[in-house]
Amino acid sequence: MTKKHATDLTIGTEWKVILKFAFPLLIGNTLIQLYNITDSIIVGQYLGKEALAAVSASFFVYYFIISLVIGIGSGTSIVVSQLFGAKKYDDVQRAFSSFFIFMLIVGIIFSITGIIFAESIFKLIHTPPEIIPDAVAYFKIYIGGTFLFVTFNSILSILRGIGDSTRPMIFLLISTVLNILLDLLFIVYLDWGIEGAARATIIAQGIPMCIAMHYINTKHPILSIKKKDMLFDLALFKRELKIGIPTSIQQCAIALGLIALLGIVNDFGTNTLTAYGVGGKIEAIITQVILTLSGAVTAFTAQNLGAGRLDRVHNGLAVALKINIICALVAFTAIYLWSKQMMLAFTNDPQVIQLGEDYLHIIGGFFIINGAFNTYSGVLRGAGDTFFVMVISLLSLWILRIPLALTLSQSYQQDGIWWAIALSSCMAFVITFIYYQMGFWKKKIILNND
Repeated sequence: MTKKHATDLTIGTEWKVILKFAFPLLIGNTLIQLYNITDSIIVGQYLGKEALAAVSASFFVYYFIISLVIGIGSGTSIVVSQLFGAKKYDDVQRAFSSFFIFMLIVGIIFSITGIIFAESIFKLIHTPPEIIPDAVAYFKIYIGGTFLFVTFNSILSILRGIGDSTRPMIFLLISTVLNILLDLLFIVYLDWGIEGAARATIIAQGIPMCIAMHYINTKHPILSIKKKDMLFDLALFKRELKIGIPTSIQQCAIALGLIALLGIVNDFGTNTLTAYGVGGKIEAIITQVILTLSGAVTAFTAQNLGAGRLDRVHNGLAVALKINIICALVAFTAIYLWSKQMMLAFTNDPQVIQLGEDYLHIIGGFFIINGAFNTYSGVLRGAGDTFFVMVISLLSLWILRIPLALTLSQSYQQDGIWWAIALSSCMAFVITFIYYQMGFWKKKIILNND
């Protein structure tokens, strides 16, 4: 196949290419966050802060369980991007089909395992006793649909890997709208409680997944999920694992670290747990421009390295860093001025609101640094150097963040935990910047190792 594709990131002015790819990606990622916070807003307003805390606790546990497939998905996306940049389109299909088969099987296994051990998990992380019944009820239904989540996201990640950020945005828009409407129907009108929120999420993942599969099978020029095309290529899957396993380890360790941090937060009670969960969701949605740059830079880097255009990689990084500074300043200003109004969308409890504001004000002061860290990490991942990204993430989390949180929380209470999160991000950025300048990542390009 020699046809030039509209999703080719190896041609055109760097800043225009990155922004054109990043804009739909930004909307898509923002929709993901809106999808995640819909349950929290409606649950918080209609079912109370205890139910809201249960949803927050469930999110961290669920993130840990699916971290393995998130990492493999990241590795596959990088492999596909470099293959696409090198115009190896038949290999792109085989890499996709191998990944899709793997995700479907693992998703089913995770669904069964999570349902069996749900209650034990929440007890293990010191979840407040009054929260556990709601957390277990929500989590069992939520994780029961894991196979829908992972197969849906496998399609989205591969489409982004070949430079198509528009259609994933459309599929996510459908999912988000469905989730909001079903939340209102199940919780407000049918009075199904917290279980209704979980059911809404499952259905809102399943329907757009079917739409995405239909698009792949009927419209896409390269990808297919038809039976005749769904072959498992062990050699290509090993490549995906080589890149993806470090990211999987990183994601699992980060998720485990978040759960360990959650254990420290839980010791301060339901109000702090609720504020932490809500504050994190607000932070995630308001910083989407910053975080989206990392994903855009990863795809841009991978395709251009596949095409042998290292000069474009350097130019693309410079553009992304400038965008990061502007967006980080805007994000911090928004949080500084309107953090209380943001918290009020979730809860009317004054203590929870104050704790959430404290979290946002501390974390917001480090948006520029955290964004720069993610941008440099995007280049390293695009080159296939996921091992270093794994190491630095684990180092900043387990060697600094957790011990600092334990120490500072003894003197500064909840604020000590928030400062530990911010300071660990600073260390991660400094080390990543030095490593990038040393240039070892240039030896990790996947296609150089064929």
